[in-house]
Amino acid sequence: MTATEQLELVSANKVHGGWLKRYRHRSGSLDCDMVFAIYLPPQAENGPVPMLWWLSGLTCTDENFMQKAGAQRLAAELGIALICPDTSPRGVDLPGEDDSYDFGSGAGFYLNATREPWARHYRMYDYVTEELPALVKQHFPVDAERESISGHSMGGHGALICALKNPGRYRSVSAFSPIVNPAGCPWGEKAFTGYLGDDRAQWTQWDSCELVKQGASRQELFIDQGENDQFLDSELMPERLEAVCAGKDHPLILRRHLGYDHSYFFITSFIEEHLAYHAKHLL
Repeated sequence: MTATEQLELVSANKVHGGWLKRYRHRSGSLDCDMVFAIYLPPQAENGPVPMLWWLSGLTCTDENFMQKAGAQRLAAELGIALICPDTSPRGVDLPGEDDSYDFGSGAGFYLNATREPWARHYRMYDYVTEELPALVKQHFPVDAERESISGHSMGGHGALICALKNPGRYRSVSAFSPIVNPAGCPWGEKAFTGYLGDDRAQWTQWDSCELVKQGASRQELFIDQGENDQFLDSELMPERLEAVCAGKDHPLILRRHLGYDHSYFFITSFIEEHLAYHAKHLL
């Protein structure tokens, strides 16, 4: 095994007949140690199972989804593995890395940085689409041909761009409260300027609205959005993606839910519907 292939077990908990495990490994694409979580349903003891990737939002680690979403019960019933990476490189000691919640640590935005000093470490797109999938497929009983992707907020943005940039790779894609137009909102503008620089032409390859405009994919997008989300009008603005999809005749399911906010209370309320949606494509 090479250094990047070695896994160190951090913790293991039995859940609904399966196992939730956390592992540490050395990431070559990020040039630092990373931790990820994987839930293996009981069916994994008898053979390969399909995968659902979950990309988390700002300030999160791999633990938020696994502890708060309540996804394991139905994942165990359906026989689907859940895999959750961290949201950024950790401990690389870059200047300003820990100064704010929406840039640097916990805010990798699932892109490949090109601006120094971020370019060496902040390559989360390569990590979640290439390095970590290869590692998981090597070490765990998963079906390499059956994978879907989902996420929340910044991670919803990540799930959408990963699917749009890789037509045919994921059987299905869904998102909770995604940042659909990061090139046109404060969170995204701050992150893109820091990681990519001022050339907005570079930004378009990491923006769901722009990728749909480019016609990169025809895959259906399934999105849930809370109407009481405190970031709805300032950062998320799903109507922008809705308009772009309508103009390009791109398949979109956008459900708006009265009373729900941006928290995991929203996610746990509808996560089983997302799992059922992905199961239709994975099983």
